[in-house]
Amino acid sequence: MNNTEEIFTQTHTPVQVSNTGSNRKFHTRECLSNVKRIVVKVGSSTISDNLRINEVALDGLVHDLATVKQKGIEVILVTSGAIAAGWPYLGLNTKPQTLPELQASAAVGQIRLMAAYEERFRKYHQVCSTHLLTQDDFSDRKRYTRMNDAIQKLLQLGAIPIINENDSVAVDEIKVGDNDTLSAYVTNLAQADLLIILSDQQGLFTADPRHNPDVELIHTVDTISDEIWQAAGNAGTASGTGGMVTKLRAAEIVTASGEMVLIAYGREPMVVTRILSSELIGTLFLPNTRISGRKRWIAYSRPPQGYLVLDSGARNALVQGGKSLLPAGVRRVEGHFNYSDTVSCFTEDGVEIARGLINYNSTDTSKLAGKQTHDIEKILGYHDYDEIIHRDNLVLLN
Repeated sequence: MNNTEEIFTQTHTPVQVSNTGSNRKFHTRECLSNVKRIVVKVGSSTISDNLRINEVALDGLVHDLATVKQKGIEVILVTSGAIAAGWPYLGLNTKPQTLPELQASAAVGQIRLMAAYEERFRKYHQVCSTHLLTQDDFSDRKRYTRMNDAIQKLLQLGAIPIINENDSVAVDEIKVGDNDTLSAYVTNLAQADLLIILSDQQGLFTADPRHNPDVELIHTVDTISDEIWQAAGNAGTASGTGGMVTKLRAAEIVTASGEMVLIAYGREPMVVTRILSSELIGTLFLPNTRISGRKRWIAYSRPPQGYLVLDSGARNALVQGGKSLLPAGVRRVEGHFNYSDTVSCFTEDGVEIARGLINYNSTDTSKLAGKQTHDIEKILGYHDYDEIIHRDNLVLLN
């Protein structure tokens, strides 16, 4: 494991889990009845069986979401299932394994999946829209802003945006990778009050329930930590690409931005309606301090391209002093990045404390590490910025 990987594995902070005391459980659920905008992520395991779309499950999901929408709550749906909807029509006997087969199945399945949703929502007099996205749509600020404008207008006009990753063109360089993470990005983009992740599990347990029958459902998580990550287990069914780990990653992104996340069993009848009625279902992750839409984009909508290790003085200046990051506080530079890329800031003991937009590329940042601001022009031959990362482009992480 290289130094960058060693640092990256130590980014999770201590946890507090609330799983006892009925008053606490129901008190925290009361806030769900005040939610005005939700993102619902549905996995392949919820709407498909044996790698094929389950029509009855799809009927139940749409009925549930239409009922919520008719009560005046804005709904955004992030759905998996395109590959499951497509591959049986291509003459394949098993789920495709190669990238071209997966892309072909997604291309065929996407139109079928969206047609199935449109037909069902139309029965409830609901209009829906389709959006196929990749990581690039979230990483590029202009595209991100335009996408937000479109979704906000659709919600204002009463439509239900339906979102999926564009698997027919997505490759490693541009794909989000799983729809749990995509749903977290969409929640931050739309600044929704709640992300509901519908899963093949009832929620987060104290250990993997498939391997340990003596487990308990965790009803409320105040803060995500190593203890929670250890309980997450591995990926689930054959039809999906995610597991509890990707759901926790999504919960970490959303709660750190100041919104709630709830993981629940997707085949539970009218599960979304019941969640919003404050029924004790699934695992609720409580939010941290709310941050602005722009800072959500900086911190969580684009993967960091590099890592800076800071000394204690720089750490204190950022966390306690609310200052910008200057060259003198940088001890080490990892990764390859360009101007305005997102980079992570770590303490010397491997704790990630901030992310921000860098003012210099990785080569020049390495040259400036540990140096004084007044020496920048002498070192580089130019002096565009005093700061490595300006405070306005920096987000502190809890």
